[in-house]
Amino acid sequence: MGKNSVKILSKTLTLLILIGTFSKSYGQTQQDVKPKSDFWNHVQFGGGFGIGLGSGYTDVTLAPSAIYNLNDYISIGAGLQGSIVSQKDFYSSAIYGVNVITLFNPVEEVQLSIELEQVRVNNTFRNPTTGTIKDNFWNTGLFVGAGYRMENVTIGMRYNLLFNKDKNVYTDAVMPFIRVYF
Repeated sequence: MGKNSVKILSKTLTLLILIGTFSKSYGQTQQDVKPKSDFWNHVQFGGGFGIGLGSGYTDVTLAPSAIYNLNDYISIGAGLQGSIVSQKDFYSSAIYGVNVITLFNPVEEVQLSIELEQVRVNNTFRNPTTGTIKDNFWNTGLFVGAGYRMENVTIGMRYNLLFNKDKNVYTDAVMPFIRVYF
């Protein structure tokens, strides 16, 4: 090998080593950069509300919640709930608590749900002969529901599997609902 060949070989090896080192450190830099989380792209806020009005009867419920869309079919979430119920000159109640919910959308227009709810109930009964009676307790509800979904609004019915008519929380095991998520 001549002197020129050794120089060319030496320069070529140096260039290859530099390119290899640069590409290796560039590759490590790209791998070390953490991708941005898309967690918040899957979160929706909203919840439900309800109102029942009758002759001297009022029932107002507000239930804000958030859900995380695991995919196009399944969402999981949690929420808070508060209700004020009263029957004029007879009964009043304050209900508050938390819930967890799973939503399943087998097709775009149908939403199935299962919801576990834990609420504190503070009841007050007024009777002219016996006076005022307070009945405060915790109540657990397990609801299965089905609704018709139009984009971010679902209207449907739910059924409380743990309904207890002696606990004065709800008047019936079947309840209509409206859910809205943005």
